Amino acid sequence: YEIALVTGVQTCALPIYAVEYKGYEIVSQPDDQSGQYRVSGWIRKQGDAGEILEHRFERSDMLPAREACDTMMVTKAQRYIDEVGEGMFAPDPRRAGDQVD
Repeated sequence: YEIALVTGVQTCALPIYAVEYKGYEIVSQPDDQSGQYRVSGWIRKQGDAGEILEHRFERSDMLPAREACDTMMVTKAQRYIDEVGEGMFAPDPRRAGDQVD
């Protein structure tokens, strides 16, 4: 996978590391913060009606190398999938009153 980021007049392609795990797609998308990479990305799965379910996955871990960050993202996301499963896609009850009309 690759995505193009446009900043001003410059465009650069950043590789996105993605793996399949138990029917889920884990997409590592580290946040570059001053030379350190924060473990973050997406966990996706196709729903019963064909829709794509997404869960933003972010952790406080910071690593100096992108490759190590991708590896840690996958490991932590796999553990999260094993522990929480499809419950990660359920609405957050703490935000039930946040509806905007």
